[in-house]
Amino acid sequence: MLTLQDIRDAATRLQGHVLDTPCVESKTLSQIVGAQVFLKFENLQFTASFKERGACNRLTLLTDAERARGVVAMSAGNHAQGVAYHAQRLGLRAVIVMPRFTPGVKVERTRGFGAEVVLHGDTLEEARAHAYALADAQGLTFVHPYDDEGVAAGQGTLGLEMLQAVPDLDTLVIAVGGGGLISGVATAAKALKPGIEIIGVQTMRFPAMVNAVKGTSHPQGTSTIAEGIAVGTPGKITQEIVKRLVDDLVLVDEGDIEQAVLMLLEIEKTLVEGAGAAGLAALVRYPERFKGKRVGLVLCGGNIDPLLLAAIIERGMVRSGRLARIKVSARDVPGVLARITATVADAGANIEEVHHQRAFTMLAAQNVEIELVLQTRGKTHVDEVLTQLRTAGMQADLI
Repeated sequence: MLTLQDIRDAATRLQGHVLDTPCVESKTLSQIVGAQVFLKFENLQFTASFKERGACNRLTLLTDAERARGVVAMSAGNHAQGVAYHAQRLGLRAVIVMPRFTPGVKVERTRGFGAEVVLHGDTLEEARAHAYALADAQGLTFVHPYDDEGVAAGQGTLGLEMLQAVPDLDTLVIAVGGGGLISGVATAAKALKPGIEIIGVQTMRFPAMVNAVKGTSHPQGTSTIAEGIAVGTPGKITQEIVKRLVDDLVLVDEGDIEQAVLMLLEIEKTLVEGAGAAGLAALVRYPERFKGKRVGLVLCGGNIDPLLLAAIIERGMVRSGRLARIKVSARDVPGVLARITATVADAGANIEEVHHQRAFTMLAAQNVEIELVLQTRGKTHVDEVLTQLRTAGMQADLI
């Protein structure tokens, strides 16, 4: 059974090998969600993820014979980088099996740490099965991403650091995939402060731990922007700890996570991946649940695909009204486009795209329909632009 002493021993082993990352209050986020929010910046680790802690601790526990043969791991990215990086530091051979959907940025960084990367399978389960097969065939030690007490003990050092930095935390909100992080943190936090509340967060598309612990039957999806917690089967060791120590598990959707990623980027100027934003997503989705509490969140990873980040930023701008698509209908006469663009400019908006539509429209033949993508200051500003266009004698609507 994982104990507080196991985690304290792990903390001793990890000294000088991983960062004791900052755990500080975000006053702006606190005002927004109505709780006092403290952020643990694990995205500042060298591999940009908390996974280094468990990987490093587990590798230091290998026997001499196991060290000589090397290790194999399965991961969608962050555990892979943690194992690869610390194996390289310790002079160990590391083979990493990654599902084919793994973001390219994580694959390349893992290779950059000297690991032998094998892309196999379309799910974590298929990749895991292949990793076990390689372990048997080559005599490698399998380093599980979460269902291992040595790994969970390493992750649990986060709990020690958070309560040392902010002893009067009421609640810890932790992203849950297979359960390694929340198992370690809950073991440490409940031993140090039995009254502290531990809340786990999963994405609605991968609710495996929620289903296992609560006996629910939420359907499982095939993809999520929080791929770091896209786990179809929770760990046996971790599931037992979650049932015993975690107070509740909640679900968030893709939109919640997107919003949280963008909030952290805009407000805290810090970059997180989908899984790293899951805790804040829960606060945004369930503000009444956390109102007035002192809440600790772990920004557990920062390895996000640049194209995905670009999409999240653009979609966030649309939701906030800072990027809007409008349709303007007017008589098709010389100078009409100039009048429309001048009116938009006078209203203080910037035109990003223009589509001049004559053929594919239900308007009369002498009319034209123009679609504009505008950069604005927000939804109120969009309304002002539409009002000015209508005042100028044109039909204008938000698409």
